[in-house]
Amino acid sequence: MMMSLQRWLGANGQRLIVGIPWFWLALFFVLPFLFILKISLSEPQLAQPPYQDWIREFEDGLLTITLNFGNYLLLLEDDLYFSALMGSLSIAAVSTVICLLIGYPMAYAIALSPKHWRMPLLMLIILPFWTSFLIRVYAWIGILKDNGLLNQLLMGIGLIDEPLQMLHTPIAVYVGVVYSYLPFLVLPLYATLVRLDNTLLEAAADLGARPWRQFLTITLPQSIPGVMAGSMLVFIPVMGEFVIPDLLGGPDTLMIGKLMWTEFFSNKDWPVASSLAAILLLVLIIPFVVMRHYEQRANEEQG
Repeated sequence: MMMSLQRWLGANGQRLIVGIPWFWLALFFVLPFLFILKISLSEPQLAQPPYQDWIREFEDGLLTITLNFGNYLLLLEDDLYFSALMGSLSIAAVSTVICLLIGYPMAYAIALSPKHWRMPLLMLIILPFWTSFLIRVYAWIGILKDNGLLNQLLMGIGLIDEPLQMLHTPIAVYVGVVYSYLPFLVLPLYATLVRLDNTLLEAAADLGARPWRQFLTITLPQSIPGVMAGSMLVFIPVMGEFVIPDLLGGPDTLMIGKLMWTEFFSNKDWPVASSLAAILLLVLIIPFVVMRHYEQRANEEQG
C-alpha cells in the first residue's frame, strides 16, 4: 500500500504540485466570479436573498431560464455609474504615477545602500503594515482636519492665517491612497533593482556615459518588470478602494468601490452591485493583459 502510494506520488507529484495553484484560483477566484455573474443577470426582489434565481419552475412542470441584462443597460445609461468608473480610473492612475515618482527613488536608494543597511530600511517600509489599515487611515483624519496637526503646524510657523480645508477633498484621498499603497510598489521594484548587474554601469562610466545617461539607458530599461509589477499592485486594488474615499474624501470623490458598497448594503440591490463588480473585473483585466504582453515581448527579445 505504501509502495503503491509512493509510486503514484512519484509519477503524478509534479502534476499535483502544479495543479494546486490552479485549484486555488478556481476555488477562490473563478467560482466567486461566476456567483457574482449569476447575481448580476438576475432580478432584484424584496426578500432573502435579495435576487431571483434564473431557473423557475411553474405548476405545469416547465422550467424557464430568465436572464436579466437590464442591470448592465442601467450602468450604461446612468451617468452616475460612468462617473464613478471614470473617477476610479483617474484616482488609480494618478495615484500609481505618484507612487512611482516617490517609490522609484526610494527603492533605488535602498538597492544602492550598503548591505547591512538594506534590511533596516526595508523594515521602515514594511513597519506601517503592523498597524491596522483602518487605524492608519483614521490617523490621517487627525492630521488633515481643520484643527489637525498639519494646519496647526502651518499656522504655528506663520505660513497660513486660518486653517486650510484639506479633509474631505480629493487631495486627502490621494494622500491616503499613496501612503497606504506605496510599499506595494517599493518592494517589487527594490527586488528588481537589487539584482541589476552593476558591472554594466561601471562599463558605461568607463566609456564616458554620465550618471543620468547610465540611468536612462541601463538602469531604467532593466527595471521595467519591477515597475510594471509594482504599478499593477497599486492600480488594481485602488480601483476598488472604498474605505479611503469614504473616510477622507468628500461628496465630489465618487469611486466605484464606494458605489458598490452603497448598492450592496444600503440599497440592497445585489444585481446592480454585482454588475458593477463584473464590469470592474473586466476593466482590471486590461492592464494585466498589457503587462503579460510586455513580459512576453521582453522574454522574446532576451531569448
